Parts: sequence; structure tokens; C-alpha cells
Amino acid sequence: MSLSQPQVMGILNVTPDSFFAGSRMQTEQAIAGRANQIVAEGATMIDVGGCSTRPGSEPVSEAEEMQRLRLALGVVRREQPHAVVSVDTFRPDVARMAVEEFGADIINDVSEGSVEMFRMIARLRVPYILMSVQPNLRDMLLAFAREVQQLRDFGVKDIILDPGFGFGKTVAQNYSVMNQLERLQIMELPLLVGISRKSMIFKLLGLTPDESLNGTSVLNTIALMKGASILRVHDVKEAVECVRIVESLNGQIDK
Repeated sequence: MSLSQPQVMGILNVTPDSFFAGSRMQTEQAIAGRANQIVAEGATMIDVGGCSTRPGSEPVSEAEEMQRLRLALGVVRREQPHAVVSVDTFRPDVARMAVEEFGADIINDVSEGSVEMFRMIARLRVPYILMSVQPNLRDMLLAFAREVQQLRDFGVKDIILDPGFGFGKTVAQNYSVMNQLERLQIMELPLLVGISRKSMIFKLLGLTPDESLNGTSVLNTIALMKGASILRVHDVKEAVECVRIVESLNGQIDK
């Protein structure tokens, strides 16, 4: 897949406790409906998660995460066999199961990475989303440089960077990173931005996650203008519209 044109990744959570209720899908019918909606609204990627990472949440067991993902991935592959499927996990064995049993295309690591996960990704030979929990851009760049070199040493070829908005950062630190986001392009790797309905929006504006779509669209637009290649979102239609508008501003759309 070429990332010369920004792509939209729709979120499908197979959890009862994700922070945004609209992303929680637990029945086969609900999972199918959400997968079809994501693609119908213009996303090319579906990010499936079986373990909530919201602040204060307790991770479910590895066995429970696998059980949830087996249900979801089977449905997603049946309903949308041509979609690029990303699996949101920090556990190497869960990543292995998703790739070997369901042909997951991308592993989206929601931790800062580990040697065990790096080895597993090298073995599986799939693209890898590397997230940072560093609170500022300087520390983030230093950590990314070190971890990308580790991944390269293991033989991993396709790496996507995620600055980790909402992870290990205050509201002010999140906005400071967003303000300097274009500096991450020095790494010469694709950039994923996931700020959809997060606390950096609703805490700042005194809202709830349900009321944070407008703020999400504003930040998605800013992220695209600063070089984001992938937007990870709950609201696909609106994110696709952001991509189209920014492409038009950049002269990439004729009509």
C-alpha cells in the first residue's frame, strides 16, 4: 500500500470498557456492522483491539484477549476480506496468533515496544506500528532512533511511528508534541496519529468523549498538514473528509 496519499484507519474495539462507547462491539452482528461501516465510509484499514488501554483500565488476561480477537478477526475477514487489518496489542503471542491464524496485516503495539515484541515482528514479517510514551519531542526522537535501530537489526523493514497522544503525557505535553509534529519527519518513516475523541480534546474543552468529534476533526486536519500518513479514528467519514480537504489545499485534487 502506498502512503503517498493519507489513509484512514477505523477503530473496532471488542471490549466492554473502551473509553468511547461508540467503539465497543462485542457481538458477531455488531462487529460485522462496524467493519462494514468502516469500509463504507472510506477507510482502508480496520484496527481491531481486544484489550482496553484507557487510563486506569486493568488489562484482561492474554487468553481473554485472544478469545475476543478470534471472534472479531473471523468476522472482519469474512465481511471485509480486502481490508487491511491491524491488530492493537502489546503482547507478542497475541500478535503471533493474529498473524498466523487470521493473516493480520499490521501489528499496532500499544506499548513502547519490547525486545520480545521486536523479535516476534521480525519472525512474522509484518509492518509494525511503534508507539512512544515519551512526554516531549526530544525524548521521543531519541527513543524512536534507538528502537528503530533495534528493529532494523532484527530485520524489520516496515515501521510506522505513532507519537502516542494520550500515553504518558499531560494535556499540555500532547499539544506541544502536536505543535512540533512535522519534526518527526526527520525519521523518514510513515506517521500514524491517533487523537480521536481523546482526553487532550475533551479535558481542554470541558466536554465528554461523545462531544469531542469537532475537536477531533480540527486536530486530524492539523496532523495531516504536519505530515501524518495514517489517521486512526472512531469517526471514519469525518476523517476521510479531512483528508480530502487537506489534499485539495495541497493541490492534489483537480476538482
